[in-house]
Amino acid sequence: QVQLVESGGGLVQAGGSLRLSCAASGPTFSNYAMAWFRQTPGKERDFVAGISRGGGGTSLADSVKGRFTISRDNAKNTVFLQMNSLKPEDTGVYYCAAKRRTYATIRPTDYDYWGLGTQLTVSS
Repeated sequence: QVQLVESGGGLVQAGGSLRLSCAASGPTFSNYAMAWFRQTPGKERDFVAGISRGGGGTSLADSVKGRFTISRDNAKNTVFLQMNSLKPEDTGVYYCAAKRRTYATIRPTDYDYWGLGTQLTVSS
């Protein structure tokens, strides 16, 4: 069982930066590929960024390429999402997810564990 706790969300102006963190419980964090998803009211959860369990492989949604970076620290059981040049359309609840595979994928149904989410609001 893996428990995920997101933090770092908040209110930021367009053009600003923020870093989200996701802390995982358990000794086997490095066995899991990790990802961030975003959800807005009435919409499905969308893939934002993913990282392989070793950290060597990352993937980003087209909408955030060049602005967001995903990274992980397996020694600290934490995955990060650095968000720069934020836009109002980045607003949503950001969820951290874990899957017991090597590589992250874009489908929410592929993931075994989820955090409760953290709200990001980007004002124009």
